[in-house]
Amino acid sequence: MTLVTATENVAEKPVQFLKSRSVPTSAGASGAAMGDERWPASEVQALLDKPFLDLVFEAQQVHRAHWPAGDIELATLLSVKTGGCPENCGYCPQSAEFDTGVEAQKLMEVDAVVQAAQAAKDAGATRFCMGAAWRAPKDRDIEKMSELVSAVKGLGLQTCATLGMLAPHQATALRDAGLDYYNHNLDTAPEYYTEVVDTRSYQDRLDTLKNVRAAGISVCCGGIVGMGEAPVHRAGLLAQLANLNPYPESVPINSLVRVPGTPLADTDPIDPMDFVRVIAVARILMPKARVRLSAGRQQLGDAVQALCFMAGANSIFYGDKLLVTGNPDVQADTALLAKLGLKGKQVVATAEEHVHA
Repeated sequence: MTLVTATENVAEKPVQFLKSRSVPTSAGASGAAMGDERWPASEVQALLDKPFLDLVFEAQQVHRAHWPAGDIELATLLSVKTGGCPENCGYCPQSAEFDTGVEAQKLMEVDAVVQAAQAAKDAGATRFCMGAAWRAPKDRDIEKMSELVSAVKGLGLQTCATLGMLAPHQATALRDAGLDYYNHNLDTAPEYYTEVVDTRSYQDRLDTLKNVRAAGISVCCGGIVGMGEAPVHRAGLLAQLANLNPYPESVPINSLVRVPGTPLADTDPIDPMDFVRVIAVARILMPKARVRLSAGRQQLGDAVQALCFMAGANSIFYGDKLLVTGNPDVQADTALLAKLGLKGKQVVATAEEHVHA
């Protein structure tokens, strides 16, 4: 599949690296990109390889040009249907193939989800994401999810869901229910993908993204680093994301949470500075996207998170749990944002794959 970039002008006076490229102007966050410029993986790798301080400085320039308000989007993620997934994603404790201690649970009732969404809103969240451990939901599942989406939308929150693979008519039904964002991660580069999962193809993921776009739903799509991949695979993932046409409005970057019982439990953790590099390059390649610090924030610590914000991250998952794994609690996040002089985004609404969203 040939993918075309939606890379946009990064500033009135773009940084030097981008001056060497003919960067097209996008038709908008949800429209088709103009031009046929691509980000070759080799150029993405060149960015990742830059001296650390130079890279972060460049990313900060891009970030300030496109996000002058400097706010942080606060999103909350709730597992509305937990465990029992037939996929074998090597990072996921919700796979039925792995013994991780996660018990399968049925889809939550509307009242319970609304209560959780209201609590998230009261705590400052502006986007509420619902995750269900399905490979591909059945139409009857979409009917029930549509009820949840409509109920959460009624609270004045932006709505997001991650439910696995979607057919075109299912995406349309969710849009009609009021779904704003759909999360479906690419996880990693195409050439490393089968090292992580083989029950679903890379093309399956791209097809779902296409169906979501065609339905008029905004895309939340990112990946996971620290799964044993080489730097070239991180470059490949970022190139794939940036070359989507258009690139995602929301880009979650996850640091692998090594869950006992999963095949990747003993993987060596990614170097924190390399994680910051991925955030910085995501910001440069996708200047108008919300780049979200997602799973793995708990293990990064305040100092590395601060570097990530400097490198262009402007969204976090907010709350004490990401589906079934721990996350910094609300009080800790509030204290960190206050320490850094950052403020949460305030919005009135009109975006993950299993644990890693």
